[in-house]
Amino acid sequence: MKIFKELLPYLYHKSRLSFYSNKHLKKPHPKKEIPVIVSLTTIPSRLEVVYLTIKSILAQNAKPKKVILNLHKSLKNSIPKNLKNLEGEVFEIHLSEIDCPHLKLVETLKRFPKENIVTIDDDQVYPANFLKTLYHTHLENPNAIISNIARLIKFDKNEEPLPYQKWPYVYAHQISSKFLLPLGVFGVLYPPNSLNEEVFNIEQMNLLAPKADDLWFKAMGLLNDAPVVITKKTLHPITILNTQEITLKRYNVSQDNNRLQWKKLMEVYQIAVK
Repeated sequence: MKIFKELLPYLYHKSRLSFYSNKHLKKPHPKKEIPVIVSLTTIPSRLEVVYLTIKSILAQNAKPKKVILNLHKSLKNSIPKNLKNLEGEVFEIHLSEIDCPHLKLVETLKRFPKENIVTIDDDQVYPANFLKTLYHTHLENPNAIISNIARLIKFDKNEEPLPYQKWPYVYAHQISSKFLLPLGVFGVLYPPNSLNEEVFNIEQMNLLAPKADDLWFKAMGLLNDAPVVITKKTLHPITILNTQEITLKRYNVSQDNNRLQWKKLMEVYQIAVK
């Protein structure tokens, strides 16, 4: 039953996106454009299918200024034709020295520090009103980090972080807390100056949170006192089939490494519970 729940929406959206010509998607649409840059990265096993994620963003009701796929330089000669065919004024592929999940944001943030940057995951197809929803919430909360969904980081009586699986999901303005953790898979909008300059400290990033980009960015937001606001309507992306063989979830959640990485971040950056 689960496979059908996942398969049917995926096939529908894949079919929907197939009707958009590359020529149409590559063309800027100034009248529909909103001031956001969409940024992501991917891994070798998803290079052949990440074009579906890209197309779902290029086909949005509200068009981004730019879409940037950040890749490690070792993938330069492995870029498939279905990605190259989308390159143009809006979509670009940027090669980087960095090779980690944090590449989804840090490279674009360094290049465009004054822009609103929306991060997405490479294994999802996003609904057509995804960007418009994030951006409208941003207009109401211009200094906040905007997320479609979050988890609430929870602590025990000794102010030690509980296991990640005990951090509850939070939807649509249910609560306000400095420990709301934006979930990158659902899309997150970072306005300028919402993350501390320490976000570019690659050595610390790889030491403290090598597999937890969401946690690294959360800590950097706390260092700048950036609040997190959740959209009023949660938009659920659709997972691309056969992309979950290699995921961070197994490392971070099943082995409780999210909790351990968050504990390190709190200790090093002196993040107080109260």
